[in-house]
Amino acid sequence: MSFVPHALIAEVTHRCPLRCVYCSNPTQMRSRSEELSTEEWQRVFGEAAGLGVLQLHLTGGEPLARPDTEQLVKSGRAAGLYVNLITSGIGLGEARLEALVNAGLDHVQLSFQDAGQLQADEIAGTRAHAAKLELAQRIRKHRIAFTMNIVVHRRNLARLPQMIALAEELQVGKLEVANVQYYGWAFENRSQLLPTREQVHQTIAIVDAARERLKGRMRIDCVLPDYYARFPKPCMGGWGQGLMLIDPAGVVLPCHAARVIPGLNFDNVRSHPLRWIWEESAAFQRFRGDQWMQEPCRSCDRKTRDFGGCRCQAFLYTGDADATDPVCSLAPQRGLIDAVIASVAPAEDASRTAPWIYRINPANTPARTPIG
Repeated sequence: MSFVPHALIAEVTHRCPLRCVYCSNPTQMRSRSEELSTEEWQRVFGEAAGLGVLQLHLTGGEPLARPDTEQLVKSGRAAGLYVNLITSGIGLGEARLEALVNAGLDHVQLSFQDAGQLQADEIAGTRAHAAKLELAQRIRKHRIAFTMNIVVHRRNLARLPQMIALAEELQVGKLEVANVQYYGWAFENRSQLLPTREQVHQTIAIVDAARERLKGRMRIDCVLPDYYARFPKPCMGGWGQGLMLIDPAGVVLPCHAARVIPGLNFDNVRSHPLRWIWEESAAFQRFRGDQWMQEPCRSCDRKTRDFGGCRCQAFLYTGDADATDPVCSLAPQRGLIDAVIASVAPAEDASRTAPWIYRINPANTPARTPIG
């Protein structure tokens, strides 16, 4: 069976002015000296388009930390790709925003950590909320798509209505209510971030009501924590089936967290053509199809929908990347997830059970004003 990638997530840098406690970057990040050059990224974008990729998501870290972001946008558009900038917004003044738009930028996804400045800055680990609000006003002046992404968790879900109201005030076209996914730094802070079951049910009700009220004005997507689901999420649409991620140093991965799985060699665009990596490399072939599956996945009629769940999550909990994702209600090791859920403090208990573990930024990252 052949697979065609529709999207490329380009982590052009791991440098970032924020220190978010749920950052999806690996705990061992790439330094500036390891990053692909402008010319290398330009070649990669052309190869991606040749594979069938339609969408280019420029992310990081903070992609604006690179001085060549405008050139990267221009190269992506020249390759025929729809270019989306996923950003904290820090460092995006009016002149640079206009330059990005002129270079062909199609879409901006701006992240927010909360509705209020105090709470948002605590989660980000630096003072950034006010700058984001100012940037949102500037983005609206340009004819580009605008998405607001709010990352939600146990400590801020009580303010979800206020966050939706903020999105209305900023007049965004799309709002993503994204529950934290527990990899990287988020896995380290899981005890403080994982919501209660009651909070998840409330989230669904609040989002459904907002969707109905704002129909035709603002699209709302919602990503829930799968710890409370009966069946696992089809991680990234299936391992190596629809998209790829390239890290700052050129390593090609099927998802953000894949490096946690031992024994897999992920190839680099500096050594191999992107087509070979996608179609032939051992790492991308590893969890395609169903031959690798254990029971009950191999006999399950859902295996073509959820693909056995997340391989990284399976490894993090069971030590076996071939195991059924333990969030599945049919998984032999579902009890591991139930034990985590049972340990979650009540939502009304706002006291910290442990200090935050903040993202440690790689070398050559300008520091912003820390909180606390």
